[in-house]
Amino acid sequence: MKERMEDIQDLPGSQGTCTGVLHTDVVVIGNGPSGICLSYLLSGNWPYVNNHPHPNHILERKLRENPECSILQQDLQYLSEGLEGRSNNPVALLMDSLCHPNADLGTDEPSCLQWNHHPARNIPHVVLGKGPPGGAWQNMDGSMLTLSLGNWMELPQMEFRQWAQHHRSERKRTCMRCGQTHCISLPRSQHGGVNCVRQDRAYISDVAQYYSDYVKHMGLEKNFLVGSTVTSVRRLVVDCAFINQESGEQEASCQLHRPECCRMNMWEVQGILQVGDIEQPFCYHAPHVVMATGTTDIPNRIDLKGDSNNEVVVHDLREIEKAIANKELDEHSDPVMVIGAGLTAADAILCLRSCKVPVVHVFRRDVKDQGLIFRTLPDGLYPEYHKVYQMMKSKDGYPGYKSYPRHEVVEMRAGRKCVLKGPVRRCLIGRMMEGAEKVVNVSKILVLIGASPNLSFLGNNGMDLAVDSTKQVSCKKNPIDVDPYTFESAKARGLYAVGPLVGDNFVRFVKGGPLGIASHLVKTMMDSDSTKW
Repeated sequence: MKERMEDIQDLPGSQGTCTGVLHTDVVVIGNGPSGICLSYLLSGNWPYVNNHPHPNHILERKLRENPECSILQQDLQYLSEGLEGRSNNPVALLMDSLCHPNADLGTDEPSCLQWNHHPARNIPHVVLGKGPPGGAWQNMDGSMLTLSLGNWMELPQMEFRQWAQHHRSERKRTCMRCGQTHCISLPRSQHGGVNCVRQDRAYISDVAQYYSDYVKHMGLEKNFLVGSTVTSVRRLVVDCAFINQESGEQEASCQLHRPECCRMNMWEVQGILQVGDIEQPFCYHAPHVVMATGTTDIPNRIDLKGDSNNEVVVHDLREIEKAIANKELDEHSDPVMVIGAGLTAADAILCLRSCKVPVVHVFRRDVKDQGLIFRTLPDGLYPEYHKVYQMMKSKDGYPGYKSYPRHEVVEMRAGRKCVLKGPVRRCLIGRMMEGAEKVVNVSKILVLIGASPNLSFLGNNGMDLAVDSTKQVSCKKNPIDVDPYTFESAKARGLYAVGPLVGDNFVRFVKGGPLGIASHLVKTMMDSDSTKW
């Protein structure tokens, strides 16, 4: 791409211009794993069943009914019927079952898919992303370990294990769990305490690099527009003809007479491309738009009364790490208050304690709550998280750590004094009493209670597309309402959503969305032009 964007035709996915507008068949917003996988499929890479028998006998029988036909061309509802697993999306379960058969049983069986490249079946598209391919993975703390197993992070046709063996060979890194430097390829820590490295889990920095390398290795770079921020997505009523006011005759307003311009269902995607210090606006028209933005853009906040000192309350662990690096926080500081009971909060606690910074941990749930993520993780595979859970359950606390379960923060007073409110109690005569208040001195408050997607480029922040259109979009409670097999919006034709926006938060399951979308597009185009397909 030219540095100053002098030739707009250099933008990926463009098929010529009409009044300064670029045209393509599909615009993908978001260049994380979902966007990358969809680009791979749209580039003419089709999955077929291979010779490995599937351990699910019913699915195996269905797969052998049309072995010469790509999975994209088959009935996904029929194939996914009856499958069960950790995702609520049937196509996600199908794709996971084909790529990692019996994964939940702990087995490592070969994939049941082979991939064939059909250059003539390429569907023109562009993938928009603010940063390098990998999306939010590029912004995470690279020294943390993934929750999922390493091979569950992989995308089609490029095994993560093989890539990692080459990539990791002799590289060393400082471990945030223990503060020591050791080779990343060690199976586990040799210096006691919590195991720092596991061969079956991966460092986030490796996963981020894997996604960048994947785009290059698969020749997908031409489809990616890095440095792009989408500012507007709206439906167009496109008509290439207008009435001449003098003659009354119908004339073409599109000088190129492009068929793409004349489709009745067309979307306009506008944004800004950042190239160095130069900002260049862009505009795409496409009949299909895919939202693959993830849900980590906007941190959830708490309603904190009193002194709202912006320097005290932060929502990103990197702010704490910066304070530690600048010697603003150390073992003699007042504690950092971590609010939240998820894995991100656990990562923050491990980071702070590895630097000997004291921690006060506040969360609303009871430590015995069945919904706590720690209760679902095998302790042998996730020893560091079970260490945090053990600390959370301790009534006496640990050196440098104190937990306050079933508490919430209600006020911030001058002098960095934070007021906590405990659980409601039942007195001797059976009446309910307000929870006791505690005042804790803090140096920082780190709020880690989840995040929400940034859908500001849509009208009403995308609420109209959610299952409950009266509430904000939430990956857990109120996802985008889509068809479970095509991932097309139930409320806007030609608009699709994948990944966390539809409730799939793990890379292991995000490949189902791209499969469903690509299948729907292929079938639609086969119906309109069977000679090409």
